Amino acid sequence: MRKLKYSLAIPLIALFFFSCKDASNRKIIQPDRKKPNVILIMTDDQGYGDLGRHGSPYVKTPALDALYDESVRLTDFHVDPSCSPTRSALLTGNYSARAGVWHTIGGRSLLKEGMPTMPEIFAANGYETGIFGKWHLGENYPFRPMDRGFKESIVHGGGGIGQNPDYWGNNYYDDTYKHNGAFEKYEGYCNNVWFGEAINYIKENKDKPFFCYIPTNLPHAPLLVDEKYVDPYKGQVSDRLAKYYGMISKMDEDVATLLNEVKKMGLEENTIVIFMTDNGPCPWFGGVVIDFETGFAEEGYTDGLRGGKIWGYENAHRVPFFMRWPNGGIEGGKDLDMLSGHIDVMPTLLELCGLELPKELQIDGRSIVPFLEGETKEWKDDRTFFTHNQRVEYPVKDKEYEVLTEKWRLVKRAENELYDIDNDREEKFNIADQHPEVVKELYGRYDEWWTDVSVDFDKYAAIHVGTPFENPVKLYSHDAHTRKGKKVWVIDVAKTGKYKIEVNRWRAESGKRMVENYAGDKEIAIKDAWLKIGNLEQLKTVDHKMKAATFEVALKAGTTCFEAAINLMDNGKIVSPECIYVTYLGDAKEDELGVYVASVPDERLREGYEQKVIPFD
Repeated sequence: MRKLKYSLAIPLIALFFFSCKDASNRKIIQPDRKKPNVILIMTDDQGYGDLGRHGSPYVKTPALDALYDESVRLTDFHVDPSCSPTRSALLTGNYSARAGVWHTIGGRSLLKEGMPTMPEIFAANGYETGIFGKWHLGENYPFRPMDRGFKESIVHGGGGIGQNPDYWGNNYYDDTYKHNGAFEKYEGYCNNVWFGEAINYIKENKDKPFFCYIPTNLPHAPLLVDEKYVDPYKGQVSDRLAKYYGMISKMDEDVATLLNEVKKMGLEENTIVIFMTDNGPCPWFGGVVIDFETGFAEEGYTDGLRGGKIWGYENAHRVPFFMRWPNGGIEGGKDLDMLSGHIDVMPTLLELCGLELPKELQIDGRSIVPFLEGETKEWKDDRTFFTHNQRVEYPVKDKEYEVLTEKWRLVKRAENELYDIDNDREEKFNIADQHPEVVKELYGRYDEWWTDVSVDFDKYAAIHVGTPFENPVKLYSHDAHTRKGKKVWVIDVAKTGKYKIEVNRWRAESGKRMVENYAGDKEIAIKDAWLKIGNLEQLKTVDHKMKAATFEVALKAGTTCFEAAINLMDNGKIVSPECIYVTYLGDAKEDELGVYVASVPDERLREGYEQKVIPFD
């Protein structure tokens, strides 16, 4: 595994930072005790209210209810309002904005190159590390799970099964997933694969310490699951919610199987088990139906929380968090109500497991070990936590942020709203005009935080080509920037030489010709394929038999942009390629290289670009 090095500058807001060195004098486990295993389960788009123990009158979750009863629960635990940002923060201990992830597509979901990750630190300390399920932080080197600390990885592509970076034809059943970077066929329902492979992995590594991360895609849309899980909910709720609850029931069943197997292997006592979700329920396609004027629930159970995924308010970012570790005294069904979040998971686990940390590691999160040990019941300061929705190319200050303290919620909508969360859990009463001094203070904290985390917003995550770690490279439109219908990838050419570029309208495994439509029952008239890399611009005529348009270019090492589009016979109209394949062929002649001049990504991507900002979307 290629080691990545990274160090952060001294933070501007020391109040909000946790230095892992502070934990060196306090460890729950003793040096002579076997290090604990870790199983981290995270579901996708499951709401705070969608658990039996959280009061849902609909969904049945006996396994998670039992885990709830045996765990320490963080009752004021928060994440980002959408999936890639939460995943980046969870695995780095940093706010997603600092980790370079604020969107789920368009080159803005790629985890910042070089930033240390939790699995890297576990692996460096002798742990086996595995991920099974949804990654959603990059499809190519150096952003794949295997590049960021996971020795074993079985994941679907992109943000959901069937999306552009996933294998063509995947539909939750008998799919093809990426196993350590290469596509491999699996049998059965997707969640059976994630949990079944995780169990096999644990069996293979039961005599070693392991970090097993299971970020299932359930119950994210599309809402596909066997009808036997849906049937109990039919007639109680709409068909949409019945399918959503059915997916949760299926996931709960798999959690039960996993934990039973862990117990049979004799690993239960010394395994830290965590359950959490990545954001609130989706109000468009998932587990809550809201009034989009107010955010209050019209269908679904939210335990009184307003809003939903992306759209905002408490139900976008407050999620369940259970932790159990019998050998460490973390059990017994106890609530901890201090303000906490996804950025705290990494420093907490590193301390619990007594790991040796990289020098100068600085992260935004804080260890909650003093709370778990009973040393304290409150933070020494008025802790502040920040979350925002930035589903845009370039983050915009003052866009849909929330400033959280244990008493207050400052919520930016059309204007700033203020809620006393202690006494108004449902966020019904905006009291901003009654407490202007609180609004000013909390906004000041946000302003300082924004200044701190926004230093790299003008940078781009570059996918590498020409490396021994991935060749050929399949670039997906999912991870491209879009400019006037053309796809633009920011690329680090690792090695000077000759490259073959294949522009595909469809993923190659589909077997489809470029002129076919998605369903395969019609053809469109394509004129040519267009490719531009730096100052090199080429066109390739497309005939009705072609599956890809192939180009060869000589490139110098360095950062540049790859641009591609497909021109239609209908003058001026284009369609985007689903992907392009880049293969390093070998050395290039000097005269071939002499004509090439790389593009500057920031200049190219900002040229003529006007960002459209759609609120609450």
